[in-house]
Amino acid sequence: MRTVLPLLLTLALTVYCVVSIVQAGDGEVRSLPKWGWLLLVLFFPLAGGLAYVVAGRPLAGAGRRRTPPGQRRGPKGPDDDEDFLRGL
Repeated sequence: MRTVLPLLLTLALTVYCVVSIVQAGDGEVRSLPKWGWLLLVLFFPLAGGLAYVVAGRPLAGAGRRRTPPGQRRGPKGPDDDEDFLRGL
């Protein structure tokens, strides 16, 4: 029973890392290309998984597009939409 928990935790970390790597965009993972992280995580599950979480995982919000200052993304409601107001 004592050897089952570390194996399950290592397996969970490996699955998490593989799914995260596959779902990340090409330029989102850090330090290595996606295929490099996959090889590292699959061949060295514990060390590779921990390395990916620390140094390779995309930063929070890295995949989101940022709106340049002074520009709005779009109307927030019908009263902010000029086309809608013209049609009234």
